[in-house]
Amino acid sequence: MRTLLWMLVCCSFVPLSLSAEDNTRTALVRDFIAAYNAHDSAAMAALVTEDVQWLSIAGDKIAVETDGKAALVAGMDSYFESCPSCQSSLRSLMASRDRVSAIEVATWDGKNGPQEQSGMSVYEFSGSLIRRVYYFPAEK
Repeated sequence: MRTLLWMLVCCSFVPLSLSAEDNTRTALVRDFIAAYNAHDSAAMAALVTEDVQWLSIAGDKIAVETDGKAALVAGMDSYFESCPSCQSSLRSLMASRDRVSAIEVATWDGKNGPQEQSGMSVYEFSGSLIRRVYYFPAEK
């Protein structure tokens, strides 16, 4: 009985392969993070819709950090100027039909030396461009 139960549980979680569209979307998220790491807001803007939104989620609150491509570029330029050492890496990616979720690890040079924190993000797509980015609270 235990063997049968184990086989049912084990075989129920067979990973699905990514479709070509899912691979394209995960590649776009990787490109977006590469542009972020290069502090190239114009390259980031090339990967998003005109009405892109950058949203921060904290508990039951959602804050709109930027609304529109121009606001994203201005916000990122200001951020990069204030944090020239800021970088991000992708620890894991998972794709669904319209979204890519990621665990991102942010690093920067702080007053007390190198700093690191991780957080979950969700990239929502409209066609082949990023429409919204949701960021959940960071974990140190």
